[in-house]
Amino acid sequence: MQPSLFSDLSDLRDRETGAITPFKTQLIKWVGNKQRYADQIITHFPRTYGMYYEPFLGSGGVMANLAPARALGSDVFAPLMEIWQCLAQDPERLKTWYADRWTWFQAGDRLERYEKIKADYNAAPNGADLLFLCRSCYGGVVRFRKKDGLMSTPLGSHPVVKPEKFAQRVDMWVPRVAGARFERLDYLEALARANAGDLVYCDPPYSHSQSILYGAQKFRLEELMEGIADAKSRGVYVALNIDGTKKSGNTYCEIPYPADLFEHEHFVNIGRSMLKRFQMDGQSLETEVVRDRLLLTY
Repeated sequence: MQPSLFSDLSDLRDRETGAITPFKTQLIKWVGNKQRYADQIITHFPRTYGMYYEPFLGSGGVMANLAPARALGSDVFAPLMEIWQCLAQDPERLKTWYADRWTWFQAGDRLERYEKIKADYNAAPNGADLLFLCRSCYGGVVRFRKKDGLMSTPLGSHPVVKPEKFAQRVDMWVPRVAGARFERLDYLEALARANAGDLVYCDPPYSHSQSILYGAQKFRLEELMEGIADAKSRGVYVALNIDGTKKSGNTYCEIPYPADLFEHEHFVNIGRSMLKRFQMDGQSLETEVVRDRLLLTY
C-alpha cells in the first residue's frame, strides 16, 4: 500500500529492525513539536497504509520523520499553512522570507526590530513574519493573548539561526515532504477525507495546557472522538496523541473517550514541558516531565 520512499531517503528505516532513523533538524519552532520523539511514535504506526493524514500539522515533525510517499498536512491556522505551502511549492521563496527579516533584524536594535516584525504580523497575520517570529521568539512558544488574539511572545535570548543555516534546513526538508500537499482545513474535514487503509495521526493541542497557544484549532474533544469513530468505521487507521501524565508521571490526565473506540494505548516520554519552562522563566523543571498518551484504533 505505502510505496517505496524516495531514493535519497532509502536509509529511513533500519532494514533488519524496521526502526525509524530519527530526523532531528527542525524547520520551525512550535509548542508541542514531536520531532524529537517522532521515531518512538512511528513505531506504533501500521507498517503498510495508503495515504497519510496529519490534520493538526504544527511543526510537521512526525511527517518529516515518516517521509510518507503520499500525504495531506493541514490546519485551519492560515499563516502556518502559508509556511508549509511555500515549502512545498517554492522553497527558494521561503528562504528569502527568512533571510530578508533576519538581515533587517540584525542590522539594528534587535529588540526594537523584533517588536516591529511582531507588530507587522499582528496587524496582518502572514506566513513570512510568522516564520521568523517562531524561530526568534522566547523558547519558540508562539503564544496569543486571549483578550485580543495578538501574538505576545517576547524576543528570545538565544542566537537566531543564520539564513544560510536556515536554507540548509529547507533543503533537508524538501525531499522529506515531497509526497505531501498542504491545505488549510478543519480537522474534521481532513478526517472525513481519509479512506479505508489510510493512516491519520492526530496531535491536537493538549486539553490540559494549550488553550492560548499558536492560534490552535478550537475543538471539542467529544467532536474529535466522533470524527475518529467515523473514520474507524470506514476502515481508517487513526493514532491520537493526547495528554498522558505530567508532574513526572504523578498526575494522570483524565481524557474521556468511548470505551470501544481505541484498541491499544501507549505512553511516549516527551521530556520536560516547554510551556512550563516559558511560564516559570526557564527553571530546570525536574518535576514537570510529561508523557503523552498514544491511542490507536487498530
